[in-house]
Amino acid sequence: MVSNQTTEHLKDVTTQTTQFLQEAGQKTTASVIEQSQKYSDAYMTMNKIIEGFWERVPYLIIGFVVFLIFWLLAKVFKIFIGKALLNRSYTRQNLVLVLNRVGSTFILFFGFLIALVIIIPGFSPGQLISALGIGSVAIGFAFKDIFQNLLSGVLILLGEPFRIGDTIVVNSMEGTVEDIQIRATFLRSADGRRIVIPNATVYTSAIIVNTAYQRRRCEFVVGIGYEDNIEKATDVIRKVLDHNRNVLSEPAFTIQVTTLADFSVNITVQWWIDIGCTSTGNSISEIQTAVKNTFDQEGISIPYPIQDVNIVKVPTKVEDHPSTEKSG
Repeated sequence: MVSNQTTEHLKDVTTQTTQFLQEAGQKTTASVIEQSQKYSDAYMTMNKIIEGFWERVPYLIIGFVVFLIFWLLAKVFKIFIGKALLNRSYTRQNLVLVLNRVGSTFILFFGFLIALVIIIPGFSPGQLISALGIGSVAIGFAFKDIFQNLLSGVLILLGEPFRIGDTIVVNSMEGTVEDIQIRATFLRSADGRRIVIPNATVYTSAIIVNTAYQRRRCEFVVGIGYEDNIEKATDVIRKVLDHNRNVLSEPAFTIQVTTLADFSVNITVQWWIDIGCTSTGNSISEIQTAVKNTFDQEGISIPYPIQDVNIVKVPTKVEDHPSTEKSG
C-alpha cells in the first residue's frame, strides 16, 4: 500500500516537473524569438538607412559640385565688378563693396537652395520660405541687433558718409577706416590698435570725417610779453608762414590778437594746408618751432606765469600794562 502511494507520488512529481520544463522552454523560446525579431527589425532599419545613404551619395556629390560652381561664380562676379567699376572715376567705392557683398551672397544662397533640392528628395524652396515665415518672429527678436547692424552697414555703404582710408571720429574713438563690413566698421587708431564699431552705432552717431576735404586748417596760440611789440611779433609770424612751403596761400592765413591774459598777450595763428602733402600735426609742430626760434632771435619773449610773493613785516603786539591808580 505504501509502495503504491510512493509510486503515484513520484509519478505526480515527474509529471509536474515535465510540465514546468515544457512551460519554461516555451517561454524561453518565445523570448528568444521576440528578441531576435527586435534585433532583426533594428538590423533591417540600419540596413535601409545605409542603403538609402549610398543611394544618396551621388546626389550629395552632385549637390556639392553645384554649390562649388556657384561659389566660383560668386568669386568671378566680384572680380568682374571690381574691374568694371573701380576704374571709372564716377564710381563710388562703397557702391562696389555693396555690389560685391550683396551680389555674391545672393549667388551663394541661390546655389545653396539648388544643392538642397538635389540632395534632399521632395525638398522645395517654398518649404524653406514657409519655415522661415513660421520662425520669423522668434528670429527677429533673437537676431534684432544683428539685423540692425546688417541694415545699418548696407545704408552706410550706400550713403557713403566716409570711405576706406578716411580718418574719422565716432563716439570719441578716432582712427583710419580699414574696412566697412556688413556687421561692423574697422578702424586703425593712431597708436596701431584696431577699433571695431558696430554699424548701428556708427549709423546713429555723429561722425567727424577728418579727411573729407583735401584742405585742413591748422591753429595754435602763442603768447608774448606785455612789454613786447605786437606789430613786430605778428610780422615775425607772418614771415614764418610766408616762407613755409606747406602753408597754402588760399585760403589766406590769419594772425589775430585774441586774449589779453594775466601774464601774456595771446596771438591766435590759423593757416591752411593740403593733407596730401603734410599732416596737421607735422605742420603745427613745424610752424611752432620756427616761431619760437625766430622769437628768440628777435628778442621777443614768450612769458610764463610768474607769481610775486610779498612778505609784509607785522609789528609786534605791545603788551598792555595795568595802570597805576593815584589815590586822592
